[in-house]
Amino acid sequence: MLYVVATPIGNLGDLSPRAVDTLKKAQLIAAEDTRMTMKLTQHFHIETPLTSCHRHNEHGKAEQIVRRMQEENIDVALVTDAGTPAISDPGTHLVRLAAEAAAAGEVPVGCVVVREGRIIGRGRNRRMETQSTALH
Repeated sequence: MLYVVATPIGNLGDLSPRAVDTLKKAQLIAAEDTRMTMKLTQHFHIETPLTSCHRHNEHGKAEQIVRRMQEENIDVALVTDAGTPAISDPGTHLVRLAAEAAAAGEVPVGCVVVREGRIIGRGRNRRMETQSTALH
């Protein structure tokens, strides 16, 4: 499953407990910049391994990550330096491939998750459905 986890813009204290739990339970964190994400993981004592997934390597790395998700049955959390991945940051290609592979799950608060080509949740109590083509 791929979890798209929004990270705080400025204040680490703004990260929700559910987002922290998601990052701890994932077997891999795909990060825009592992150096920035390491500050977050160290602050919250998260020991999940990190891998880079940024605009310069996203296409090749996304395929590797989705293949691992399928072959090893692992959960992956996608994060960016600040904000929600695939909105104005890297992650769109990974989200698209995961959606095509139907590798998605529940929605951590303040996060987005894709299932079967659709965004199924966003924000605290809102629900929306959008075709995956909207992620282009």
